[in-house]
Formats: sequence, C-alpha cells, structure tokens
Amino acid sequence: MIRIKGTVGPWPVDLAIELSDADWQRLGGQLVVQSDVAPAPSKPAAKANADDARWLAALRLVEQAGQVQGPALMEQLEGLAGSASAAKRLLVRLRHCAQVRVQTDADAPLYCWVG
Repeated sequence: MIRIKGTVGPWPVDLAIELSDADWQRLGGQLVVQSDVAPAPSKPAAKANADDARWLAALRLVEQAGQVQGPALMEQLEGLAGSASAAKRLLVRLRHCAQVRVQTDADAPLYCWVG
C-alpha cells in the first residue's frame, strides 16, 4: 500500500493506494536502475511534441508570408507560443535556420523564406 498525505489548497488529503502483487511486479519491471554515469537530461515527450509543433507552425508563418518584418513576426509568434519568452526562442531559432534568411532593414530585421 502507498499512502499519500498532504493538502491540496486548503483541503487535507489522505490517500491510500493498494496494489496487487501483479501490479507491484509490473511497476517494478518499469523501474530503471541508474548507472554511475548520469544520462543527458531529455525533454518529456509531450513537451517535445508541443515544441516541434510550434516550430513547424513558425516555419509555416514565414513560408506563407514570404517575408515578414521582425516585430510583426514576433507578435504572431507570441500568439502561437503563448508567451514573449517562447516567441523570442522561436525567433532565435528562425535566425539560425537554413530555410530562413534574415536581412537587416532600416527599421527592423526582415525574415525571408528561402526554402
């Protein structure tokens, strides 16, 4: 049996979970023994999939526009990514992408699709 005690907001929680012997064996079979060498940290699959989807959507934005000024692209990416910091990360990634060329314009950078 596993017992979890604590609070959720103002409410006390006392939860007991009972597992059969077969459940314990399945759970134990999924445990991984750690070696002395720590593996490189990896992103959870759901986060990686969401990041990939945002990246592909950012590429599509530039591709469909053909060329777009940095401030306008930043605004679109904020709506796509949900925050200014996530949008900035996408802009940096676009700057280093072989499919996108960034031209220096008098007022703002111009992101151009080169395919």
